[in-house]
Amino acid sequence: MSSKNTDFAALLTRAAEAETSADPSSVMTLLADTDGPDGGFTVYRSTFAAGAVGAPAHFHTKATELFFVISGSLQVLVGEEITVLKAGDFLAVPPHTPHAFAAAPGCEADVLFIFTPGMARFDYLRLLGSVMRGESDPKKIAESSERYDNHYVDSPVWRNALAASWGR
Repeated sequence: MSSKNTDFAALLTRAAEAETSADPSSVMTLLADTDGPDGGFTVYRSTFAAGAVGAPAHFHTKATELFFVISGSLQVLVGEEITVLKAGDFLAVPPHTPHAFAAAPGCEADVLFIFTPGMARFDYLRLLGSVMRGESDPKKIAESSERYDNHYVDSPVWRNALAASWGR
């Protein structure tokens, strides 16, 4: 079975065969990337080092983004509210809702992410890793916002939280 499938009945991605994309502060394990006439889904797992910043404030116009914290703690912005998710916590962020996330201050985080309905997003995740490693121009992320339904926004609440928690 393949982790890229457009008309799936069942999909299996073995941990030993899953592609990973690493940067200095996190490792993404790409698990499933489907799309099709009735939608699809993208699933990946990210492990964040202590103090790692995951994603700046952004929203999606089509997908709901689901978060499940496997271990550690994840600080999350949803709208204008910041909360900390701990192991076992689940969060669903609907389309058009600004959100951001980072490992909670002083904590690592291991998180399962799911986008549904989805579109093929693995190339976007690969691009993020490439930018974080300094191999690609960050402008490529902005240029891809429509293609991957990632629309970045300014969030003073998130900026202030990062500054207070991480001194950034």
